[in-house]
Amino acid sequence: MFFLYQIIVTIILLFSPIILIFRLIKKKEDKFRFREKLSVVTKNKTSGNLIWFHGASVGELLSIIPIIKYYEKKKYINQILITSSTVSSSKVLKKFKLKKTIHQFYPVDHIYLTNKFLKIWRPRLAIFIESEIWPSMFKSLENSNIPLILLNARLTKKTFDRWMKIKNFAISTFNKIKISFPQNKETKLFLKKINNTNIKDLGNLKFIENKLTKKNKLNKYLVKELKKRNIWVASSTHAGEEKFCSQTHIELKKRIKNLTTIIIPRHIHRVDQIVSEIKNLNLKVDLHSSKKSRLNLTDIYIVDTFGDTQDFHKIASSVFLGGSMIKRGGQNPLEAARFGAKILHGPNIDNFKDIYKKLKSLKISVRVTTPKKLASSIVFEKNKYMGDKIKNIGTKIFKKTIKELDSIINNELKKT
Repeated sequence: MFFLYQIIVTIILLFSPIILIFRLIKKKEDKFRFREKLSVVTKNKTSGNLIWFHGASVGELLSIIPIIKYYEKKKYINQILITSSTVSSSKVLKKFKLKKTIHQFYPVDHIYLTNKFLKIWRPRLAIFIESEIWPSMFKSLENSNIPLILLNARLTKKTFDRWMKIKNFAISTFNKIKISFPQNKETKLFLKKINNTNIKDLGNLKFIENKLTKKNKLNKYLVKELKKRNIWVASSTHAGEEKFCSQTHIELKKRIKNLTTIIIPRHIHRVDQIVSEIKNLNLKVDLHSSKKSRLNLTDIYIVDTFGDTQDFHKIASSVFLGGSMIKRGGQNPLEAARFGAKILHGPNIDNFKDIYKKLKSLKISVRVTTPKKLASSIVFEKNKYMGDKIKNIGTKIFKKTIKELDSIINNELKKT
């Protein structure tokens, strides 16, 4: 089965120039750094101990930033390598003051490229985040005697069922993981069924608070203006959800004065389309990139920049999480919840159902299905007590995670 997998990946590589051109046009690739996906490095490795973290995109990487910052302070770690697959994740990482840490794009999962990647970087330890399962890289890591950890592991029913169709290949792939730390009970059960027996519960890393650097503060004049108005935030929205939230704004305007709705699209390349759609509803739209500080006539304020989501979550009393009105499985609500915001979401939250279950039990979140229901659920006052409760859960998970990783890393470093 592994041989067949290599054939499939080889075929994809043969068509990669066409795929690459298409992705460059769509701005889904960095035109200066796309070669990194072919294991052509653009940054230098320092001598000494290097540990490697890999996550698919923004959400996975943000969940490990507190861990990265912890190991940046350790003298026995000379360099930290972070890899991801998306342009947005590389841009967000620039927002943090990381001195020992460098970013590269994750290589295509072909055995030649994965072997080449490991020969260049020679990590002492590989830590993969959530759902990142790559057969070729896992095999290369095993052949190079580099321990592999699956941190905050996540397997959905849909993904598990797919792996079960090639059960022997699944067992062979997952058995290369030294230890798995599942983020929920469902994942733990699925890992056991795939014969991944070295499993330990730590909790979901997404509960851990992730603080941005001071440089990422909003303009003080904008903050002053926002404090004058009644605001709520629609975060990580997808196609169709911006219109849904704009219709909510129209409902709210019937009873709320000085109202501004802040929309943060999941993919900012859609901004022109979003603006056009909202203007058709006769609403006044302004963009964050315009740096406008007077919002007295602004209905919808669209955040069309990378890495500023947290700053708007800090000031919002109500946050609607996108990807939940459509079949995307929802987005992570914890960042906004930590700041004391009431969490609002649609019916499709499979990606974070354990988290939403916890928030519902704490009476922090509300499910909505119509603009009218969303409008009636929005509040304009924070609940800092519940925000602190979420932070305390995250602090406990962080301490347990560091204790486990310290033990593994120290054992590996003692081998030299």
